[in-house]
Amino acid sequence: MKKIIIPKGSYGYIANHRRVALVRTLLYFAVSIGLYVMGYVTTGSNRNLLTVVAVLGCLPACKSLVNLILFLRAAGCSETLKNKVMSFDRELRTFYDLYFTSYQKNFAISHMTLQGNILCGIAEKTGTDCNEAERHIEQMLSQEGIKNVTVKIYSDPGKYVDRLSQIAELNTETHKNQEQIIRLLYAISI
Repeated sequence: MKKIIIPKGSYGYIANHRRVALVRTLLYFAVSIGLYVMGYVTTGSNRNLLTVVAVLGCLPACKSLVNLILFLRAAGCSETLKNKVMSFDRELRTFYDLYFTSYQKNFAISHMTLQGNILCGIAEKTGTDCNEAERHIEQMLSQEGIKNVTVKIYSDPGKYVDRLSQIAELNTETHKNQEQIIRLLYAISI
């Protein structure tokens, strides 16, 4: 049975939530339009209580539309990269489809791994400023009081897979704030 909603950090998260946001947005607008039409047909005027309810129903519909636009702009992990890195999913703590937003830029991180005090990821989307993404994540970690975490974002899949194999061979202890780091990564990504 196919999952209806894929959890954050799993492969296909962005594509799944894009579909969910589309259906939700269409449903919300259909309810608002339906209420307006019902009120207009029954009273012959748009000056009725159902018009007010329909207009108020546009608020969650518009919020859902903004969410849909955000997911339409986001890029997830490609099937090619997934096939290259999925062998590390058992050995390392990995995350897929993380799309970080900041005040200046957005960063599409296709895959990310956390092992000990090493947090590294790959940005497949061309034009992603990897250094800026590293600084943003480091800044968010330091704001949460999490120290001694090395952040590295790659743009070359070959170098990233090589780094993953190196990390998998390391015998590092789990970072004392691992769960806090994971919660932060989920909180600052869509």
